[in-house]
Amino acid sequence: MSNSASQAVFLTGRTSTIGSLLLPLLLQRGLHVQALGRQALAEEDRVPGLAWYSTDLAQASQELPEIEAGTLIHTASLWLLPSWLAKFHARGVRRVIAFSSTSRFTKLASASPYELGVVNKLIAAEDHLAAECERLGMAWTIFRPTLIYGGAGGDRNVADIARLVRRFGFFPRFGQASGRRQPVHARDLALACVQSLDAPASYNKAYNLSGGETLAYVDMVRRIFETLGRKPVFIPVPIWAFRIAVRLARLHPRFAHLTADMALRMQADLVFDHQDAARDFGYRPGRFDPSYLLTLR
Repeated sequence: MSNSASQAVFLTGRTSTIGSLLLPLLLQRGLHVQALGRQALAEEDRVPGLAWYSTDLAQASQELPEIEAGTLIHTASLWLLPSWLAKFHARGVRRVIAFSSTSRFTKLASASPYELGVVNKLIAAEDHLAAECERLGMAWTIFRPTLIYGGAGGDRNVADIARLVRRFGFFPRFGQASGRRQPVHARDLALACVQSLDAPASYNKAYNLSGGETLAYVDMVRRIFETLGRKPVFIPVPIWAFRIAVRLARLHPRFAHLTADMALRMQADLVFDHQDAARDFGYRPGRFDPSYLLTLR
């Protein structure tokens, strides 16, 4: 691998919630970023140190462009990656950082076939990635974030709640909604990538990356109301009504991912320890701050 390749990084998911915040951090570090994706690079996105290459990771029969990089940071869907690892290895990659999710643990008992399908794909992809990297001699790190929010790419958690609040002025609550959450900002996850790049202690490990604050679901939603300048209004909803509301909401493509199990999880604690990440590469996430919502519509 050439010296220039060692200073280059392959990045997938450049426009994703995490990728949009990771890109400037990599460029500030002096790394040359080889972004791979289906979307064309807009003229206003062309900056020194960034190159874009048309690559659809969903098409495993494709070949990578004739370029090299020593590191791959994969922020796209994890299950797309394992079948490409040998191709990335042939392009000089010896370090892989990829994102999974703590939902591989929290949604194992979901009644939703869609959610179970995602969980099974995540578990299989994690196992496949670790085995293939070890076979090829590539150092790997898997990050499993909790509830992600923030970033130019938007999110399907906090931003969805904000859309409901803006549109209807209230939020449907099932039970007391006292289950604990640890929202993690995408910028903290982007920074974790940079922090772990050259941290040998993080090689060949998977980390649960939670946010820096633990709060009840209802308090998380209350803070979103307050950030938007709205008085918090919660309307108790029985589970049967919530199921009907979800079916109706799913008719809109933006909410196609919603499931009735979300109501039941309002009562569940989805809490994970990130001390291993703090010890191995200095992970220090911030408190829940949804102020980015003021820039979204």
